[in-house]
Amino acid sequence: MTETTGTTTSTTAGGPEAAEAAGATPSYRVWAVPGIPEVAPGDDLAQIVADRACAAGLPGLRDGDIVVVTSKIVSKAEGRVRRADDREAAIDEETVRVVARRGRARIVESRHGFVMAAAGVDASNTPAGTVLLLPEDPDASAERIRRGLRALRSVDVGVIITDTFGRPWREGQTDVAIGAAGVSVLDDLRGGTDTFGKQFDVTVTAVADELAGAAELVKGKTAGLPVAVVRGLGHRVGDGAAGGGARDLIRDPALDMFRLGTSEAVREAVTQRRTVREFTADPVDPAAVRRAVAAAVTAPAPHHTTPWRFVLLESARARTRLLDVMRDAWIADLRRDGKTEESIAKRVRRGDVLRNAPYLVVPCMVMEGSHTYPDERRNAAEREMFVVAAGAGVQNLLVALAGEGLGSAWVSSTMFCRDAVRAELGLPESWDPMGAVAVGRAAAPPRPRPPRAADAFITVR
Repeated sequence: MTETTGTTTSTTAGGPEAAEAAGATPSYRVWAVPGIPEVAPGDDLAQIVADRACAAGLPGLRDGDIVVVTSKIVSKAEGRVRRADDREAAIDEETVRVVARRGRARIVESRHGFVMAAAGVDASNTPAGTVLLLPEDPDASAERIRRGLRALRSVDVGVIITDTFGRPWREGQTDVAIGAAGVSVLDDLRGGTDTFGKQFDVTVTAVADELAGAAELVKGKTAGLPVAVVRGLGHRVGDGAAGGGARDLIRDPALDMFRLGTSEAVREAVTQRRTVREFTADPVDPAAVRRAVAAAVTAPAPHHTTPWRFVLLESARARTRLLDVMRDAWIADLRRDGKTEESIAKRVRRGDVLRNAPYLVVPCMVMEGSHTYPDERRNAAEREMFVVAAGAGVQNLLVALAGEGLGSAWVSSTMFCRDAVRAELGLPESWDPMGAVAVGRAAAPPRPRPPRAADAFITVR
């Protein structure tokens, strides 16, 4: 029997729980259950575990034990075996999105919500030409085993179903809980204090994952020991400790700072960027805008030039003064166009997106490093190249702001009153204002964007 303990101290005669009650060092025991036969579809796992765990020479099962079961045998018992000459097709079926890809290797989100390699589709420990899929509902599978053991052995145990995950930023793999029943999967310490009286603000311990890792130390990957028992942590077992099962370990996407892979993050930032016209009053972090500007100035430009300049209006006074000057210039233009005062008032109100924003950026183009030609056709093309480069910088800025969690709206207003803008902001004559960007926190989620098929915008020759 392969066995380990959670501390280097020996336990008292009554076991770890008795030792803890007596004031001894807390401890636990973990042992692998030998003799588990090859599992086939339809096998009763609870019966198999009960028979082998309670065989002669083994400690048996008692209330408060935690039975840790490798997902492979659960998948086999539930018939989650697929004929698949090409494992990739099975991965496709189990995948809801690809998070990252390198060659044929894929990190994906499975339909269970797990972010893992290959959606958990496994070609090991299964006959050639077949693959194993993860259990349909690992929490429900754990609950069936738990109820079966209670019926067969009259014991109240917890059950954890495990699989192997890689981890960002860390070499190696470890077992984690993908299903659980009758076990506290999380220990929320927030609001409590440490030994120095300092409050825990974010500490939530993944208890079920720690148990899965402890069990893997005695099960191993190649020893043919798919079941282990943990004893001494009975305070984490029981109907009241069940919670929502291992699904509680899946982080809410809205709170996941690392949800997206590299290529997916780029696509997400570009495709999910929206023009935001209503902002909250929350202040904007100037450092976030500067990081976005740093991304903006990586845009392509002609002749190895740097044709971008960004004026950051961080004070309310500077924003108000500029917008008043722009509004007056706009009204003057509209009057020259013969618009009525009522029409002018409506248009000005519609243009208040800049005035409602807590932060403004005025991107400018400079022609430093441009070439001069003897004919206007090439000079016009030269300016157009710089305009395109300026637009690429603005696009980089907008996407980078979205990556910072900030909404934005590019408005062309400054292009219609450049002289007035330059005068108000004290800009050189060579700085050409290319619109203005309103920045802030979106007051409401963006409305769905109608789908745009790329083919509608493509011509192939």
